[in-house]
Amino acid sequence: MFKTIVSAKGFWSSVISIGVAFALLFTIIKWAIEGFKMEYFTTLENPLFFVLGLIVSGFVYGFLVTYGKYRGKYKKGELK
Repeated sequence: MFKTIVSAKGFWSSVISIGVAFALLFTIIKWAIEGFKMEYFTTLENPLFFVLGLIVSGFVYGFLVTYGKYRGKYKKGELK
């Protein structure tokens, strides 16, 4: 079942698009909490870790959400 789901057409593009959307929304919300101050982007202790964390967390979130969506399709018989 896992191999069928991850090899389905459109699975990985959905993972990427949901991951990017998550990363953008997370950054905007976190920036809003800081009061939309431009210092938010310059006072990060290590921006490389912040960006890597966004990429990894976006991928994990996108994978889990997309896997759940495609698993539902698989169980209904819409995915072969």
